[in-house]
Amino acid sequence: MKATDRYLSYLDGERRAGRMYRALAELAEGDRREALLELAAIEDRHAEHWSHLLERDGVTIPLDDGSLDPDDQQLLNRARQFSLDSVLPDLEQAERDAQGIYDDEPDAAPGMADDEREHERVLAGMAQQSTTTTTTPARSISEVRRAMNDSEPWHRTDKSGSLRAAVFGASDGLVSNTALVMGFAGSTAAGGTEASTVLFAGIAGLLAGAFSMGAGEYVSVASQRDVFTREIALEKSELETKPLEEQRELELIYRAKGLDAETARRTAESIMKDPEVALDTLAREELGLDPDELGSPIKVAISSFVAFSLGAIVPVIPYLFSSAISDATALILSVTLAALALLAVGGTVGKLSGLGMFRSAMRQLLVGGGAAAVTFILGNIVGTSLG
Repeated sequence: MKATDRYLSYLDGERRAGRMYRALAELAEGDRREALLELAAIEDRHAEHWSHLLERDGVTIPLDDGSLDPDDQQLLNRARQFSLDSVLPDLEQAERDAQGIYDDEPDAAPGMADDEREHERVLAGMAQQSTTTTTTPARSISEVRRAMNDSEPWHRTDKSGSLRAAVFGASDGLVSNTALVMGFAGSTAAGGTEASTVLFAGIAGLLAGAFSMGAGEYVSVASQRDVFTREIALEKSELETKPLEEQRELELIYRAKGLDAETARRTAESIMKDPEVALDTLAREELGLDPDELGSPIKVAISSFVAFSLGAIVPVIPYLFSSAISDATALILSVTLAALALLAVGGTVGKLSGLGMFRSAMRQLLVGGGAAAVTFILGNIVGTSLG
């Protein structure tokens, strides 16, 4: 594509964005309105840059009639009918899709690529602010976090992933091994296998599943941690090379969340005085990461392994005493223990998720019990055919 064609495309995009932000600003008030108008002003500056380059190359600048294109008009109509909040996710996604457009553009003005990334962050901040109030006095970040933890204790979860791995590892172990044991038990009931075979199958399923679960969780969390660490390292580099731009980003983020311009400026300035605090804050506010809780692969892997094993051993326990009890008794005890364990795990998941213990427990019982019933029937059919 020729340079002038690129300039025309950039000019049209910047004009469209500027018109859209100004139109939406008419639906907003206070700092939100100011933030939208500021975004529009940035888009106007970008448009002026491309206009200047087109004039330099002798290209006639297209007239700007100020009208919205059909897609933007539809978005504006939705905002008017419902609210500004209803279209913020669309705007945020559009800015996210546009990120990088100027990264390899040699004729872009300095800072234009960073501006485009900043727009997405500002809109994301507006979306988060939609349920907050702008009348609460500004407090330090640590004070806000402490207040949230005090008033909303369910947020004090294990962000490292160990608790999640433990709970769902137990659930997976219980459901999968119960289904496996019931399949072999069904075959035993039909005369196809011995009770000892059920025991060996259950133990094999326990070990295979536990090692697989632990290894999978380790790789998953380790990969995720590597990505997060790299993002924080990049943010640290930007903080060292472009401190003023990072401070400006913080200001816009806090303004989008409801702080007035002066309070946002003072807050950002105060944070930027300490490089460690600045990096921690930018990681949390801009990247959405907690540097102190990036996850421990080893801890999560161990939690997952142990939890899966504890869940998987439940339906196997009666068969450990198969020499002392009948096959039928072992089967009944296995089903009973598995059902109780399914209810317990389901209730725990419901408590942690806030969905309700009874509902979650019954769902877990129905899903796990259904899987076990199907495999028992299939095992019985196979056992009959083998017998």
